[in-house]
Amino acid sequence: MKERLQKYIDLASEKIGGKVVYATDDFFAEKENLIKEGRGVFIEGKYTERGKWMDGWESRRKRTLGHDWAILKLGAEGTVKGFDIDTNHFLGNHPPFASVEAIYLEENIEDWSKADELEWDEILEKSPLEPGSQHFFEINSDKVYTHIRLHIYPDGGVARFRVYGNVYKNWQTVSENETMDLLLVTNCGKALCCNDMFFSAMDNLISPTKGKDMGDGWETKRNRTPNNEDWVILKLGHPGVIQKIIVDTHHFKGNYPDSCAIDYCISTNDEEVMNNTVLWKPLLNKQKLTAHQEHYFETEKIETNEAITHIKLKIYPDGGISRLRMIGTIKA
Repeated sequence: MKERLQKYIDLASEKIGGKVVYATDDFFAEKENLIKEGRGVFIEGKYTERGKWMDGWESRRKRTLGHDWAILKLGAEGTVKGFDIDTNHFLGNHPPFASVEAIYLEENIEDWSKADELEWDEILEKSPLEPGSQHFFEINSDKVYTHIRLHIYPDGGVARFRVYGNVYKNWQTVSENETMDLLLVTNCGKALCCNDMFFSAMDNLISPTKGKDMGDGWETKRNRTPNNEDWVILKLGHPGVIQKIIVDTHHFKGNYPDSCAIDYCISTNDEEVMNNTVLWKPLLNKQKLTAHQEHYFETEKIETNEAITHIKLKIYPDGGISRLRMIGTIKA
């Protein structure tokens, strides 16, 4: 189950704009920790004026009826396929049960303390949690949601909360003259596969934020094979015509690729693309790269004006790329 769910995007990740907008109580540890990267850390002997410092969301011990809950605004609206409710490092203070609700909202809510008045869908019934563990739950739903409410019973701490799913975008509202990054994760772009991501993950390439450090990109291990080519295959959120390409080596100073090239294909079958049974054609011929720079390649260097669906970024011989942008317009 873990492997199936992690193929989806974490819709709540702060990297794509997710926010924890409300919690009934975060006395011991801040609600914002729920959507941070990693599983959280434990620092022996570290305390605050309120108690033990914990890398997660932790409410105080409840002495009244009821339970605690937190609300997350997804970084991109989408269909939810599952969750990871992670109680890492919460051993004597984890909640024994949790449930999850979801809702689609077109307008902002000013007072989340009245969230009970909204029409939530329960998408995960009250389920048991263990201390110090990841808990993966699969969801069978095709409804689109914007907000998630995590209930814990009755109180306690959760280190991280992942909301796995697919980004949804209403392409009917997008003009064919509108220019956008068709590879962006919030525009339904996906990183499908690569030959190597030893140091950092391919999904970082299409994050909407600027890379924060060298770990926030796609980096392969050192390869001493002559003429080596590392590669990653990505799917555009919508078929489109590319007008500008940005290859960003931000933070990669002693480990940027010497050069890169990009191929494209047109396919409605991701499996065929990943299995390399499609016809790849050049989109961007081999170009030299430099350290810690955004490299812009515009129409005169782009080899096609076809509407494309997938691209393959090739780097020589190895190294790291922070972000890849495919700026263009959609085409039916």
